[in-house]
Amino acid sequence: MTDDPLLTSLLAAVAAAPDDVPLRLHVAELLTTAHRPADALAHCSHVLALEPGNPAALTLLRRITGALTSGAPAAARTEPPTGPLPTPGFDWAKAEQQVADIRFTEPAPSDDAGSPPTEDFRAPERPTVRLSDVGGMDEVKQRLELAFLGPVRNPDMARQFGATARGGLLLYGPPGCGKTFIARAVAGELGAKFVEIGIADVLDMWVGRSERNLAEIFRTARRNAPCVLFLDEVDALGQKRSHLTHSGSLRNTVNQLLSEMDSATGANDGVFVLGATNHPWDLDSALRRPGRFDRMLLVLPPDPQARASILRHHLRERPVAELDVVKVVKATEHYSGADIAHVCDTAAERALAASMRSGTVQALTTRDLLAAAREVTPSTGPWFAAARNVALFGNTDGSYDDLAAYLKRHRNL
Repeated sequence: MTDDPLLTSLLAAVAAAPDDVPLRLHVAELLTTAHRPADALAHCSHVLALEPGNPAALTLLRRITGALTSGAPAAARTEPPTGPLPTPGFDWAKAEQQVADIRFTEPAPSDDAGSPPTEDFRAPERPTVRLSDVGGMDEVKQRLELAFLGPVRNPDMARQFGATARGGLLLYGPPGCGKTFIARAVAGELGAKFVEIGIADVLDMWVGRSERNLAEIFRTARRNAPCVLFLDEVDALGQKRSHLTHSGSLRNTVNQLLSEMDSATGANDGVFVLGATNHPWDLDSALRRPGRFDRMLLVLPPDPQARASILRHHLRERPVAELDVVKVVKATEHYSGADIAHVCDTAAERALAASMRSGTVQALTTRDLLAAAREVTPSTGPWFAAARNVALFGNTDGSYDDLAAYLKRHRNL
């Protein structure tokens, strides 16, 4: 028992919480300073049994073993002695037992103090899909051709008219309507590599690491030019800085994205930046200025031709007895592509249940698909409810004219 009341209280706390690593390290440090290396060793060994690579515990262990072998006060030592000088009466066999399972390895080096190395994000790929693989959506394809693909394919002619492919293209609209697939098709049209980046590939818990991740992503895209860099959920990476007054890390990430967008579209040719978002109104206004995401393209729920293509795609490997595509297409108006896939899955579940009851395969019918369409509620409704307010009251610069026109044609949304 110790006469130090603080140490006595801390030892009682350790007994109550034996796996509290910071507490045990603090107690071991106090015991080491109080010239009680054997007791300190027991606590240090417990920490290393819980966290074998704990750098603070490894450093403290060197000091403790130095004190035990030399008899010098451990608090004054920072490096282990060069040779063993046993302390009289010390039980070395017990000490060796306590540290037998501990491997003395240094933590992996890192660019940032205290932060582990970041894993590489997904490697560039070369998509084989083309815009012709996108069913319907002729208006979207035409806008892509005029605003983005045309200048890229005809740089000399575009230059004569002062048109360039510089800047980014922002795809926005309800979730599940094919923005990612369209971005892949754009890369396929250009014969370019494709890098898809999500928020998890950028944001990091360590200070400064998110900005480094973003810089490395853009460097990789430039090394692989021509390359389409697709930033999914870009509103999460580039949200309004006025909303981030209490998050300096996210503000710095937005600033880094602004800087990289300038660099990618100014001095680096061959990097085409596409962004996708469900909430473009949450994007920082600086990202919308010329040279960054200065063009927006509304990707709406699939039109009848696209819905028919999506239906056939999801039913192609399933038993189908008879299918009135026109009826199902009409019943799935305003459904997203993901909603139509869900309709097909739900109808397949119904047919599978009927097949298991009868013992024979019951092929899918139009009735199954219509019943599933009534059961599945389109997910686009809440998005249009929120977007309507933006189109009516927040469209001061005409950015959402396409959205306003669509809502005017479909007042039932």
